Amino acid sequence: MTSPGTVLLDVDGVSKTFNARSGGLGRRIQVAAVNDVDLKIEPGETFGLVGETGSGKSTLGRIVLGLEAPTRGSVRFEGKSIGAMSRRQLKQLRRRMQVVFQDPYESLNPYMTVREILEEPFRVHGLYDSERTSARLGELLDVVGLPRAALRRTSTEFSGGQQQRLAIARSLTLDPDLLVADEPTAALDVSIQAQILNLMLDIQRARKMSMLLISHNLLVVRHMSARLGVMYAGRIVETGFSEDVYRAPKHPYTMALLSAVPVANPRKERERHRIKVTGEAADPASLPSGCPFHPRCWLAEERCRTTRPEPRPVGAAGQLVACHVAT
Repeated sequence: MTSPGTVLLDVDGVSKTFNARSGGLGRRIQVAAVNDVDLKIEPGETFGLVGETGSGKSTLGRIVLGLEAPTRGSVRFEGKSIGAMSRRQLKQLRRRMQVVFQDPYESLNPYMTVREILEEPFRVHGLYDSERTSARLGELLDVVGLPRAALRRTSTEFSGGQQQRLAIARSLTLDPDLLVADEPTAALDVSIQAQILNLMLDIQRARKMSMLLISHNLLVVRHMSARLGVMYAGRIVETGFSEDVYRAPKHPYTMALLSAVPVANPRKERERHRIKVTGEAADPASLPSGCPFHPRCWLAEERCRTTRPEPRPVGAAGQLVACHVAT
């Protein structure tokens, strides 16, 4: 386990560019999915990553897990570079880093029983023991609120919410230190989403594990995470403690995102000011010069069009904003 005060995950200057083809002639283009991202997660901390579809959140999650190699930059787990690890070291690392994907129907094998699904991590890592593993499976089902009789059934016999509980149970089999949750409730009914989020929050707190929570929903990130980062066009444009960012956002993009979050009070909802952002989200295959948000930003100045802003302290302690005009 990680000692207190140690950075568990350190993402340093990570970029990821994909080669793709465009148009009828198949012209080769480069798609900048992630651009110069810095990120640190402490032991036992939940860090929320929020942004629109296509902002690079899931790609960054895959890089953190070692499923994608960064084009530039490095990812370190407890100070050790993932990119420099051997296959054997990577396999050992995977015991400590697990993932919950967005769609449980796609991530669970429909032809395997729940017992086989939950036993698989033990077998892959050479940790299977008939008696101890069987006891562990029962404990995991208790944790996620499913009956032990579920072991005899296949995942297709369960509802979407129950399938995601199974996916969470599978991610916990080897007691990971870091859990990457990539839109874990996006494929579920609204009535089930809160149950799954609260379950994950309870598990994270009880086990004191770290979590990288990826979501497009700022309310979910605020509820689940101590700190958050806002992504736009592959860059993290604002970071800080969740409550600080939620109460006093500094980047125009963050302001726009928060203005779109509905308010439960009908009178306040009618009276509050909504920021309407015009134009389309930045194309990762053809990013504008300067700040990628400037074509849609109502506060943009000439320097925003020519010079890329670097993160700087603005607002509360620990709040960093990549914006020239933020105050």
